[in-house]
Amino acid sequence: MPRTALDPLFTAVDAPAFTDRHLAELAAGTLAAVRVPDFLDRQTCASVLAGLDRLPTADYDHARVPTPILRFGPALNDYREPDGTLDVDRYLKHAEAADDAWRRAGIRPDPIAASLERLGSAWGVTVSPATIDGRPAFGGTLREIDNGALIHYDSVNREFPTGLFDQQVVAQLAFNIWVQAPADGRGATMIWRHRWEPVDERYRDAYGYRPEAVNGHQRVRLVPETGDGLLFNPVHFHAVEPCPGQRRIAFAFFLALTLTGQLISWS
Repeated sequence: MPRTALDPLFTAVDAPAFTDRHLAELAAGTLAAVRVPDFLDRQTCASVLAGLDRLPTADYDHARVPTPILRFGPALNDYREPDGTLDVDRYLKHAEAADDAWRRAGIRPDPIAASLERLGSAWGVTVSPATIDGRPAFGGTLREIDNGALIHYDSVNREFPTGLFDQQVVAQLAFNIWVQAPADGRGATMIWRHRWEPVDERYRDAYGYRPEAVNGHQRVRLVPETGDGLLFNPVHFHAVEPCPGQRRIAFAFFLALTLTGQLISWS
């Protein structure tokens, strides 16, 4: 039976800048998402777009991600073993190669560095890379999601239950910055007020879940504009609507609040 009561705290807000209160409320689950329009100005977005052809891009493994998604940079889940551990050597090798490729591309202004600096300023600390055995994880994946993304969630603590980073993650957030967004209102990000439950596995579909997993759950829908920055808690189920014939290009990384109150990042 569909749920009718709405959580008045599960809302998406637009703001002129991210604040420490935004990060705290997202971590606590008392806010759905925060969007900062024109986080990057149009000239910066155009400059970044002009340099993207210097990056080596490829599709995800279609056996794991059936909808075509063009991306640059490794994601941790591509290297997760069936027992919930990470193929550390292979991941770190590819992370170092991606860092080298990013430096060689020389994209300026650097949208990842600018985003990390502003988010760190909001929290009052410098954002540091998450580390694995003392070596930095890659942060700042580029993804072109024109065909949509399945309903899914992201939780490093659940995906790697025996631990992964040298730092201990207390709460995880997701950040996206669009350097090109559809011009017709498509390609929205949808976030549901629903966190994974064991019963959801009956709806499993490749890396994600069928729509039945979120039936009746409250949601917010955010249509991206070029230059927008978006911060949300990815433990909530979320998805991307397709935008055929349009390009939806964003940089993305995760942030985590650690046990010592620091912020770390990875992709």
